[in-house]
Amino acid sequence: MSAHAPEQDRAALARDRAAAQGRIRWELLSSLVRKDLKVKYQGSAVGFAWSLANPLAMLGIYWLVFTKIIPNGIPDFHVYLMAGLLVFTAFSQGVSNASTSVVGNAGLVKKVRFPLLVLPLSGVGFAVVQFVLQLPVLLVIALISGVNFFGLQLLLALPALALLLVFTTALGTLAAALNVRYRDTSHFVEIAMLIWFWLNPILYPAGFVKARMGDLFWLYFLNPMATVVSTFQRAIYVNSDYTDPNGKPQQALVDPGYAYYVRNLAIGFAIALVLLWVARRTFNRLQADFAEDL
Repeated sequence: MSAHAPEQDRAALARDRAAAQGRIRWELLSSLVRKDLKVKYQGSAVGFAWSLANPLAMLGIYWLVFTKIIPNGIPDFHVYLMAGLLVFTAFSQGVSNASTSVVGNAGLVKKVRFPLLVLPLSGVGFAVVQFVLQLPVLLVIALISGVNFFGLQLLLALPALALLLVFTTALGTLAAALNVRYRDTSHFVEIAMLIWFWLNPILYPAGFVKARMGDLFWLYFLNPMATVVSTFQRAIYVNSDYTDPNGKPQQALVDPGYAYYVRNLAIGFAIALVLLWVARRTFNRLQADFAEDL
């Protein structure tokens, strides 16, 4: 028998154990997400359709304000607006859900031994499911409006959504860990999301900010969500040049090409991955005291 056989057996055993633990985590995560969905929509007459109510209501209000009451002149503004609203709503809900996930499952944390990281991940997963349910509505509205988003630009949506997932997971995990020890964290997150909304080109065009900030515009995209929003809009929305109510030529999108967005996505991923590393270390360090703090 080869001398390396015992080492190979141990390596194979370690791989099998890791695979089994991965399956357990995934099954637990899926169960928690399904539980949250059932609790939220249990007894509802229309079920998951309620997940569309909030973004559609916000879309209707903002469309009315910025196209009828205070017109901004942006063509197909409702498509531009909804593209930004959907991704930011997913981010806001994901971070908010994750921030309260450990505290909200205090009884489970105290009684059952399981990988606690699945709790904030389930909060993010719940937001992801809602986003998936809402995305077809955006695509249908864009098609009805005559926006032809079929083309290479649609591929930008994939890295944009990947960055959204990584950044939301990182911030949500960090907020979940801190909220166990510092209960004001969840309240801070609520206020932060209200402010953060206005730091993204959703209700106003990114081109407007670029014209005002000039050489300092690069600072704007140190906010990874500004990168996610603007890139996702570029993937769906194609009308860029327009004339504002004052008769001045403007640009809705920050750039008509692709390279600008790819560069900003790379910067956004770097920031998100550093934050994810910090969040994991913080969560791992604090989770030993979760049962006592709860």
